[in-house]
Amino acid sequence: MTARRCASRAAFAVALSFATQLLACAAPDARDAAEPPPRAVRDVRILRDTWGVPHVFGRTDADTAFGLAYAHAEDDFATIQETLFRVRGRYASVRGPEAAPGDYVVALLGIWADVERGWETQLEARTRALLDGYAQGIERYAESHPEEVWDGLLPVRGQDVLAGFALRAPFFFGLDQTLRRVFEGGGADGAAAQVASAPWSAPGAGSNAFAVSPRRSADGKTRLVVNSHQPWTGPVAWYEAHVRSDEGWEAVGGVFPGAPVILHGHNRQLGWAFTVNRPDLADVYRLEIDPGDPGRYRFDGAWRTLEVGRVALAVRLFGLLPWTVHREVLRSVHGPALRLPHGTFALRWAGMGDVRQVEQWYRMNRAASWDEWRDAMRMQAIASLNAVYADRSGRIHYLYNARVPERAAGYDWSGTLPGDTSATLWTAYRPFEASPQVTDPASGFVQNCNSSPFETTSGAGNPDPAAAPASAGIETRMTNRALRARELFEADASITADELKAIKFDVAYSERSAAWDHLQRALAAAAADATPLEARAVALARGWDRRATADSRSAAIAILTMVPALAARQAGLPEPEPRASLRAAAAMLEKRFGRLDPAWAEVNRMRRGALDQGLAGGPDLLHAVEGPVVDGVVEADSGDGLMYVVTFDADGVRSESLHQYGSATGRPDSPHYADQARLFAAQRLRPVWLDEADVRAHLAREYRPGEEAR
Repeated sequence: MTARRCASRAAFAVALSFATQLLACAAPDARDAAEPPPRAVRDVRILRDTWGVPHVFGRTDADTAFGLAYAHAEDDFATIQETLFRVRGRYASVRGPEAAPGDYVVALLGIWADVERGWETQLEARTRALLDGYAQGIERYAESHPEEVWDGLLPVRGQDVLAGFALRAPFFFGLDQTLRRVFEGGGADGAAAQVASAPWSAPGAGSNAFAVSPRRSADGKTRLVVNSHQPWTGPVAWYEAHVRSDEGWEAVGGVFPGAPVILHGHNRQLGWAFTVNRPDLADVYRLEIDPGDPGRYRFDGAWRTLEVGRVALAVRLFGLLPWTVHREVLRSVHGPALRLPHGTFALRWAGMGDVRQVEQWYRMNRAASWDEWRDAMRMQAIASLNAVYADRSGRIHYLYNARVPERAAGYDWSGTLPGDTSATLWTAYRPFEASPQVTDPASGFVQNCNSSPFETTSGAGNPDPAAAPASAGIETRMTNRALRARELFEADASITADELKAIKFDVAYSERSAAWDHLQRALAAAAADATPLEARAVALARGWDRRATADSRSAAIAILTMVPALAARQAGLPEPEPRASLRAAAAMLEKRFGRLDPAWAEVNRMRRGALDQGLAGGPDLLHAVEGPVVDGVVEADSGDGLMYVVTFDADGVRSESLHQYGSATGRPDSPHYADQARLFAAQRLRPVWLDEADVRAHLAREYRPGEEAR
């Protein structure tokens, strides 16, 4: 989810030559014109427990959001500040040309026009108050720590926070890939396609979510596993917080930098977990341009005029030298339009113009029952993401959440569509009830690991694939994680709390997985005429037990052989030649370690400040550990991160959690910068404290924002 970089200044110029967007999207000017809301007095306390986790207690919800922003800024102000400049489309003004493609995307998608239109018309007053409170919390921190603030950050408005949600949303269902396809469609310079990249693109590595009902748990309790896999640092890295207000809002879980609500986690009545899904929710249209007038396009037999304007991209060059690039702005009836060397194209995606994502999450946070949580999901402002749910009543649920357009038959919706007819211009969505979903199955469990919704559980209750339109592009694949989850749940008819944790931390590859198949074909291809190095690799890999334990001596050659196939599958690219994967893995290990059988923990490393420790786990495992392979070493930077195992029963809720690093995500000098990393390596969870008495029994410090130094 990090921004891809243009290869050179020349390539950057090529990328900018394609830069077009909506005139109304030139929101930085509109943003400057608006006055920030009046400053309110905030009644909020922050209690830090012994792990550094903030427990934010406010009088109102807005007060609590204020405190959440302040606490998060204490631990990672740099990323929050960076996020604000990104969502304003001004990141290149402080970071230079490499950031300009992301600024272009903000303009292209019309984020600020949507935010300014939707602020009053789409959001409830209490949601606007929440956003304003959070923005003021960031301001309070900035005013108390001026040495950390970039020029141009202040003032911060609630609309800045709202824009972050509107910008992130479409990239979780793959809009970045759609944009890249448009730029590359005519053989354009590959660097130009990088203008379509954004720091919120979902990495594809995945997430896990499980729920077990009383009918399958050994003690009759309901359990939920919240286990998203995200980058470990950056704008979509998890931060843990507990929030509570006197107005009734209470939740604990994970937030991203700039998020004023818990994105996934639980309250005292219910909990939810998300995994990324990839339905087809974005379309590309080729426009037929009038040969005599490049400002017109054909639609339903008549010529229409493109909306045309200009936008300015501010770029900082060579340190302090500012540079402003002006580009044409286009819009068609479909949405944003791009005039490229290989044609003129328009874009349309699910949820265009809808900025209610934060309100939907806010309602989920405050939901006290299945009906209230379900009503929040019916908003479908969050256009994608699988959801797994559990509550105190014993109900469990899986939802393939997707705002699927109602598309006409007879067209290939996965390709480029004709833009000259209203037949391809969808204007409505399939009903919420038509989404694939499973409620309280007889098996007593549901799971999703970025996998087919049609294999959510065992036995009766799975959704019918025939009921889903082909144009929705709903996944049918099963990741290794999903295969292992099904195998492990099906093998245990009475699951204890410890057994559920063992499932969550499982480090085995299924014999039915694509990765295992790639390895077997590599071994078979090399066996007949193997070189001496290949022969040693084949013998070692054939003895592997399919488990990525820290002490395994055969995991390294096997997993590094599988990594190219896993990466290709995640990116939607052709699988590499299996024998070549084996040969490359063997050569890499021989060069780095002088042997083919280093312990897996020697290869699979977590590095954080002074910490350099080996890990179990690996790519596409339930205990997911991902990262680039650099000179034979996996430099882990994503996968398993903030996670929860939540238990609901008639007496209430109890949960355990774990962060891969610690609460001070951006403060290397803090004792909480990596204090949970040892627990992570040992696959051990820690308790979550909700009651104020319990928090105070493990209290490190208490203060009001801005007064912590007293």
